[in-house]
Amino acid sequence: MTTSMNISLPDSLKDYVKTRCAEGEYSNPSDFIRALIRDDKKRRGKERLEEMLLEGLASGHPVAMDDEFWKEKRTQLLERYKQEQ
Repeated sequence: MTTSMNISLPDSLKDYVKTRCAEGEYSNPSDFIRALIRDDKKRRGKERLEEMLLEGLASGHPVAMDDEFWKEKRTQLLERYKQEQ
């Protein structure tokens, strides 16, 4: 389901969006904004992962980070990512 959202931009930003769309990577301003939002979600997810890793390291409870550990973590993160989409 898609809904509409109106945003206000100064002329300089509006011109920038139009230019980016004219370059061909985005078919229209909505595509451009959606891409920005997706990129922001990914960035925030990476930041959260880094925070969690640092918290884990600071916890003083060492965990063996072998291949099986990372395989399990990747699976968990992919599942979480799919749920957020």
